[in-house]
Amino acid sequence: MTGRKKDQEPAQAIRKELVSCSSKAKAKILQRFFKTGPGEYAEGDKFIGVKVPDIRSLASKYVDLRENDVLDLLRSPIHEERFLALLVLIAKFEKSGNKEKKQIYRAYLKNIRYINNWDLVDLSAPQIVGTYLADKNKKPLYRLARSRSLWLRRIAIISTFSFIKRREFSDTVNIARVLLKDKEDLIHKAVGWMLREVGKRGGQEKLEQFLNYYTPQMARTTLRYAIERFPEKLRQKYLSFSRS
Repeated sequence: MTGRKKDQEPAQAIRKELVSCSSKAKAKILQRFFKTGPGEYAEGDKFIGVKVPDIRSLASKYVDLRENDVLDLLRSPIHEERFLALLVLIAKFEKSGNKEKKQIYRAYLKNIRYINNWDLVDLSAPQIVGTYLADKNKKPLYRLARSRSLWLRRIAIISTFSFIKRREFSDTVNIARVLLKDKEDLIHKAVGWMLREVGKRGGQEKLEQFLNYYTPQMARTTLRYAIERFPEKLRQKYLSFSRS
């Protein structure tokens, strides 16, 4: 029992520091913003009201936290604790060798159900999943893209941001195709965002090929995000082909 208590001390210290930075008023704002009410996409997520710069500052202080303590925080019902845990995981991943990167990637997937809001996904998926898979088989992303979980599907498409930055666009457009008829607005936005990045980072021809074929099937939100940087005349062309 003594050993277990010692193991938990670093995580408990972080929890206390987060509480010291928290605000009940801020927590109420965040719970509305992140849609935590009954029937909303993040129903039941709990915020204590800590600003992101404060979480980042604490994460940099605890960057050498042991993996067990990081995972303890990642499994917390408190959103800010999960956010901090992911920041620490990213920092560890970036400075690790191949063996350690593989361990962090596996730990991420094993605990993926706790990465359950859009900011957590967007923060970590490209940095860990996308970066790890950059030179490997991409099948895990296609499995995620077919998941029933909104968050796993978002991880699939957002992870490809890492590939886009390397000017590798095929997996982004292929996963966008898998998600074409998704019913969730957060997926529509994510797919449109990644398609826009394809065009922005050198894949304009690839993007237009995709749009020429799939625009009539795309959600309006996805299309609007994807063509946001297009010249007005070209934007109107694709909007005229879109379903409402």
